[in-house]
Order: sequence, then structure tokens, then C-alpha cells
Amino acid sequence: MTTDSQPALEHPVLRQRTAFTAEGQDRIFAGTSGWAYPSWKPGFYPKEVPARRFLEHYATRLNTVEVNYTFRALPEKDQLAGWLAATPPDFRFAFKAPELITHRRRLLDCGDALKEFLTSIKPVRQAERLGPLLFQLPPNFKADLPRLKSFLKLPALRRAARVAIELRNEGWFTPECFDLLRAHNAALCIAESEDLKTPEVHTAADFSYYRLRMPGGYDAVSVEAHAKQFRKLAGKGREVFVYYKHEDEPNGPLAAENLQRGCAALR
Repeated sequence: MTTDSQPALEHPVLRQRTAFTAEGQDRIFAGTSGWAYPSWKPGFYPKEVPARRFLEHYATRLNTVEVNYTFRALPEKDQLAGWLAATPPDFRFAFKAPELITHRRRLLDCGDALKEFLTSIKPVRQAERLGPLLFQLPPNFKADLPRLKSFLKLPALRRAARVAIELRNEGWFTPECFDLLRAHNAALCIAESEDLKTPEVHTAADFSYYRLRMPGGYDAVSVEAHAKQFRKLAGKGREVFVYYKHEDEPNGPLAAENLQRGCAALR
């Protein structure tokens, strides 16, 4: 795809990724949290690719991205139109919910903010390119099941796309909390970092959401294990969304790309 008079980007992985997803059977979406990182040159982005075409190149090699931009600001329509034009029909955008909802209001009195967020990303949903919405709670947000239940019952959220909740305080990791998420078909975001590792509990009926954020990235052995794990989940009819950490080095996108290759080899 082009956004100006320059020729479309060519890369051998484009043909590989297209073949990987064209069968209509793939249920694994692998990417990173963001794409606008000049430091990923030349390890991931070729030297000649300008910043304005990073997403276009990214989408020839990966099939999803987690947009963290929306944590701080809502996207404009023209901005979303550009993102949609730069990516193929099988590409999925996950969006991180605004900090106003998760960190400042802490799920209370946030109905209007939620509606505004959902309205802002409506073009992506209309284009049938919307992945899950991530609601990441701060580490000092202690377990409060009544508050979480009230939030999950908000009419706007119940009509929204798939929802993933990242809980970063161990007090949330209880059977009662997992049952609450199941009742609303909300996914427990399975995240791992040097600070905390979420239990491997799948609370949504039809999809899972992973955030893999260990410092320094993941070696080939780890990615191979991920491929086997996620291929098994996808084989049960579940869609799996996996996002590696964005760092200065392109370890994340390269791991996501290798994950896709590993999953393809396990067909």
C-alpha cells in the first residue's frame, strides 16, 4: 500500500505472512506494543524506510499491534484512516484504554470517558479490524471486585469489542475474580515481567491476551515454546493475541515474527 507517490514496499516476508494467514485458519495474532521506533533500524526496519512508512512495513511482517498511544490521547479520524490504509485486511489493532479510566478514575464514574474512547476508535471497528481493548490497572490498585463488576456491567462496555483486563496486584488473583471475568467474557491479560507474572488462567471463552515483557526479550528456545503453547490454544478454537515488549532494540518485533514462523511450522 502507498500513502504517497513512492512504490509499495517489497519484502519477502510479505509473501510468507500472506500465505500464513490466507488459509483463514490462523487464530494467532503476534506483534508488539507500538511500532514507531527509529532505533529498530536496521535490525527490523530497513535503512531506506522512512518513519512515516514504519507501520506499512511492520504490517508486511506482523499481523497485529497494541496501540499504547491511546493511553495518553485519543486518535483522530485522519490518523486512524492512515493506519487502516497502511495495513492489510487481516491486520488487527488492539487499543490500550485511556489512563483517565484506569489510573485516574480507577474504573469509577468513567462512563462518559469510556464512551468517548469507544467513539474515537469506531472507524477501526467499522472496518472490522479491531482487536481486544486492554484495560491495564496500576500496581497500587488493590482488589475490589464490586468496583470491577460495576465497570464490566457498563452498557457501553458490554456493547464494545473484546475486553482484556491486566491486573498488576497479586490480590486480584483469586477464583472469585476469575469467575467474575468469565461471567463477562473478559480476558485476564496474561502478562509477565520482572515484577509480576499473571497466572495462566483463560477467562474469556473465545480469546486469550498475552503481554510478554521480560527485559532483554526472549531467545529462540523461549519463542519456540511460545509457538507450541499458542498453537495448542488456537487449535481449540481460541484466538490468541500476543504482544512482545517494545524496547530500543528490535527484540520484540523479531520475536513476534519468529513466533509466527514457529506457529506456521506446527500446522
